[in-house]
Amino acid sequence: MCGIFGVIGKIDEEQARNCLDTLSHRGPDGYGIWTEKEVFLGHRRLAILDLSERGKQPMSFGNGRYWITLNGEIYNFIEIREELKARGHTFISDSDTEVVLAAYTEWGEKCLHKFNGMWAFAIWDRHKEEMFISRDRFGKKPLFYAYINGNFVFASEMKAITPLLDTVEPNYEILNNNARIFYYESTDACLIKNIKRFPAGHCAIYKNGNLEIKRYWNTLDNLAEVPEKYEDQVEQFRGLFLDACKIRMRSDVPIGTALSGGLDSSAVFSAVAHIGKNVSDERKPANWQNAFSAAFPGTPIDETMFARKVAQNVGVELSSVTIDPQKYVDKLFDYLYLFEDIYITSPIPFIAVYKAMRDNGVVVTLDGHAADELFGGYSFDFLHILHDEMFSFRNSKAVIDTYYDSYINDGVQFKKLPPKFIFWAKEFSRNLVKKAIGYHNHNADENHPEWKRMDYFTQKLYISSHQTVLPTLLRNYDRYSMINGVEIRMPFMDYRIVSFAFSLPWTSKIRNGYTKSVIRDATAAFMPRDIAYRKTKVGFNSPTVDWMRGPLKHFFMETIHDRNFLNSKFIDPKDVSSKITNVINDPRTTFSAAEAAWQSINPYFWEQSFLKRVASPKK
Repeated sequence: MCGIFGVIGKIDEEQARNCLDTLSHRGPDGYGIWTEKEVFLGHRRLAILDLSERGKQPMSFGNGRYWITLNGEIYNFIEIREELKARGHTFISDSDTEVVLAAYTEWGEKCLHKFNGMWAFAIWDRHKEEMFISRDRFGKKPLFYAYINGNFVFASEMKAITPLLDTVEPNYEILNNNARIFYYESTDACLIKNIKRFPAGHCAIYKNGNLEIKRYWNTLDNLAEVPEKYEDQVEQFRGLFLDACKIRMRSDVPIGTALSGGLDSSAVFSAVAHIGKNVSDERKPANWQNAFSAAFPGTPIDETMFARKVAQNVGVELSSVTIDPQKYVDKLFDYLYLFEDIYITSPIPFIAVYKAMRDNGVVVTLDGHAADELFGGYSFDFLHILHDEMFSFRNSKAVIDTYYDSYINDGVQFKKLPPKFIFWAKEFSRNLVKKAIGYHNHNADENHPEWKRMDYFTQKLYISSHQTVLPTLLRNYDRYSMINGVEIRMPFMDYRIVSFAFSLPWTSKIRNGYTKSVIRDATAAFMPRDIAYRKTKVGFNSPTVDWMRGPLKHFFMETIHDRNFLNSKFIDPKDVSSKITNVINDPRTTFSAAEAAWQSINPYFWEQSFLKRVASPKK
């Protein structure tokens, strides 16, 4: 995983190098450029496979006809390479990048369907004088582009493009609408106007000034055949999951896991331990299992005890990172510049964990992201089952019982729920109104026949996974980790598992009082049973209430009285100040209220940290 930058058109080489250098955090291990006529390809390397100079990029193939700059990893490159060798191709490196080049020369655009991985890359064909561009199926790796003074420019992050813009104009439509925070990542809209996001699951040819974008992946076209019996579904998932973890252990540098203590990261960590001790893979590194966890002592979201239990179960010492926000608050604007987007919570604990990994020599981490979105781990998703099952007392009761069992109830930050009958009556009425007015889910794929076959709940998961929550989280974790030069691999995002997830009935996901049942039953043998079947869900987050009232109180109070804050066009200073002071002063403040307060001030932080830095006069 790296940082890429490229230009087709006229650009001063020194200026291009400066743009590439804004991505140095993504690739601290190497630097490379290739330029010819009016083509510039740049690469910042995070060395993971074939650490030698043979793995350096930009890389050429086909007697110098093709040149590539790639960000990402192709996990099944060994199998593809063997297939290509059988077809007469030879290789001089041991990297997946060379396999991508050979696959493109052999199969053209169809090579994308061979790849199991995450990527954003551009291949320049010197003979045809055209560029092939692609982004992975689900957008795990970022890619931006722009047309600037007749040039076509692309990069891994916006900050590499902004130095070339005549003016850096913010997108107020997003910044002034908090409701859009989870909705713009799956579109081409960015926080900087005149920069576009290349769509996930698409490829393109750029030639003679024209960019022709084509969709090559649609999950609904690739649904899996699943057995009818639940027990057989569990076996099928277990096989897919173990293989997804196995191929993601291929690395020439140490690997680890960001272990929260919840089901998802524990399943990944425990599966890696099982594979490492029982399966031989020539690309598994010598240092193949490390565990890092964020600790928030004295807060309701601290899960260190659970993470430690999982680590001890496989005989690994947990590296617990106590997150003291005062250590990082002076770097907050630097972090937000590198993050370059907006979100609902502070990036500090996430960045701190991946920094601890890098400081301890761990460069690759296998994490548990995406299981909630795919398999119904969030209550706001699985409550939608009631839309179709509202007249089934048995199923409605099972869903509501599951919701209550998974809810954190500390009586303060997380308020006590009402009696179940009152809650059910409210949900029943809400869904009855939806049915009465003919409400239905909207999605870009809503005319697809498979979409129309999905139940209401599965449609909601599809939207969450392809349009709202998951695309946003994939972006976030790319930034959190790459700020520190660490690569995150996500077994649950294996395209085979995504296809499997949307082929399951809801009863395989929410079952016997548990969320994500098929995951629990498939992985329970690898981890402590009380972790596998733990019902309460916390999730990796920031203890915003505790921080705003405690160690960061002075920072926030100072901020809301600052002249820049009071004059900002990105927020309503009076409204934001009210939200902040309420969190600080009201002893009954909830976690959601603190989250809303952070969300309301975030556009101002973005203005100060990112916009003012990239909009400074050009040197």
